[in-house]
Amino acid sequence: MSRRAFFRQPVTWKLLMVAVLVLPSTACLRGCTSSRPPIHVNPNMDHQPKYISQGSSAFFYDGGAMRPPVPGTVARGEPIDATSFSTGRDSAGQFIDNPLPVSDEVLHRGRERYDIFCRPCHGETGDGQSVIRERTGIPSANLLDERIRQYPDGQIYSVITEGMGLMADYASQIRPEDRWRIIHYIRSLQNEQVQ
Repeated sequence: MSRRAFFRQPVTWKLLMVAVLVLPSTACLRGCTSSRPPIHVNPNMDHQPKYISQGSSAFFYDGGAMRPPVPGTVARGEPIDATSFSTGRDSAGQFIDNPLPVSDEVLHRGRERYDIFCRPCHGETGDGQSVIRERTGIPSANLLDERIRQYPDGQIYSVITEGMGLMADYASQIRPEDRWRIIHYIRSLQNEQVQ
């Protein structure tokens, strides 16, 4: 093929020819050693000005390189607010009573949250006869049961927060104050059943 004929070929053939000739030659060079250091386009990531943990620093007034955490910082995996309101337990670890006062507004919001998160499994009245039970046959706890009536409010709060048995935890889905509102609504369901 003459030079003229080669240049008359479509561009793709030219690129293919270059690729066939150049790529194998560069593949052979990947494993070669060199006495020269590698070329760094951006050497900032190789040689960073930084401090080592627990090291010293003349820059900070206390001489330490590590800075103390900002006040109010929460360690990863720890509860943000470890008060009895957010845990359902007092400082001695005992379950507490519901800290929210009962009102129509609290019960209304509790019913809304119950209908969204609890009703599919525990049923409209809390007796465990629900859509989930009808379709799967998996029983849910009967919230009207005497055993659950005896639970302190903090224990129900703990079950909502951490889960129990087949029930998943709802800590990431229901805000703490709404958990307490749901408990007030559950107590109202239990009181209605008694009457």
